[in-house]
Amino acid sequence: MVSTKKYHHVWDLTTREAKDLQANHRSLVILTPPKGPIRRIAACDVSFSRHAEDLYAGVAVFSYPDLRLLDKATAKVKITFPYVPGYLSFRETPAVLEAFKHIKIQSDCIILDGQGLAHPRFFGLACHVGLWMNCPTIGCAKSRLIGEFVDPDMTKGSSSPLKIGFRTVGAVLRTRSGVKPLFVSPGHLMDISTAKKIILSLCVKYRIPEPIRYVHDLVNAARRREES
Repeated sequence: MVSTKKYHHVWDLTTREAKDLQANHRSLVILTPPKGPIRRIAACDVSFSRHAEDLYAGVAVFSYPDLRLLDKATAKVKITFPYVPGYLSFRETPAVLEAFKHIKIQSDCIILDGQGLAHPRFFGLACHVGLWMNCPTIGCAKSRLIGEFVDPDMTKGSSSPLKIGFRTVGAVLRTRSGVKPLFVSPGHLMDISTAKKIILSLCVKYRIPEPIRYVHDLVNAARRREES
């Protein structure tokens, strides 16, 4: 487990209550460069089947920057919150936290397949998980949820600001030349510049960071085994 500082709320919420929680808790999110060195990175992903009652979460921990697999775990939990755009963290975070209970190696940074600050109420999945885990987090999404941007240059490493009004909430990052960019935003105890550098360094051969690719396969394999 990574968590050392208590952050808690009940999960049995209505959509209205969840919206109020996002608006009230976003002030707890700290946007700052990580204080210590990043030597271990955890990646998380969640999988489910349409009309199923369960969610499957996976966590994998890698050394950084050489990306040796150090630990991995999966978990299955009952779905307790409906699929509603903008409220993904209330659906997925309990499963991610359950998977982390089986991880024995502490992480210096957690990467999630979803949004961080780039959220209608500035409280996406990476912010929510970051508060629970008291750990630097990054949201790395394949598509935009909200915000305006100018398309970055087509070369690897090019980026442009992602903005909500006058506020910069993330970056649109080209991780491979000539392919669609990723939408990177800080979660908690993280800043945009460091988030961009970390995500780009993890995209060795493909558009998607290697740890996210690995945990995506891990959790989908676990779900298929359970459902077979």
